[in-house]
Amino acid sequence: MCSPTIALTVASVASAGIQYQAGKEQQKQAFRQQIRQNELAKKNAVARYASAQLKIRQELNKASQKDLQATLKARRARATYLAGVSDAGGLAISGSTNALLANYYRTEGKYRNALRNNMAINISQFERNLEAIQFGQESQSTYVTPPNPKLLFATQALNVANTYYSLQFQKQNAGLMTGDEKDAQIDSVIEPATSYDI
Repeated sequence: MCSPTIALTVASVASAGIQYQAGKEQQKQAFRQQIRQNELAKKNAVARYASAQLKIRQELNKASQKDLQATLKARRARATYLAGVSDAGGLAISGSTNALLANYYRTEGKYRNALRNNMAINISQFERNLEAIQFGQESQSTYVTPPNPKLLFATQALNVANTYYSLQFQKQNAGLMTGDEKDAQIDSVIEPATSYDI
């Protein structure tokens, strides 16, 4: 028959082995989940980057089209006006005509300047959006902790040792002798023979 201490220690070793395997698998699962979370965060950021870039390209294209339309409209208006002055027989442009043409150029310049200012604001907002996307990816990402089976094994080994020594301590407190104490007592009772008489 084996002693209760040995039986409990064997049970503790078996339990530690099962806990080690379960803990190892749990660490692997957590590691895979962390990797997946970071992949999703990156995929989300890439999609948001693409969306923001498409939007700014569309805004640039729209502003470019408005600028072209405004330029063509202003040129048509000036050409129509100059053609009317020319048909009226005036070869030289008078001061009021120059003032009217300057007004066309000024209006066109103000409009183009407003377009540029709006695009500068849009580009600035686009840059802030890219920073926000990057920050969002960082906040959605998680630290990756690779599995550490050595530490897990050491923990389980210490748990087994703790169980064994706890049982030994309980036996000692109960006034029972431990295996080492029994061996020491037996050794002290039996005196080794120093010589044999024949």
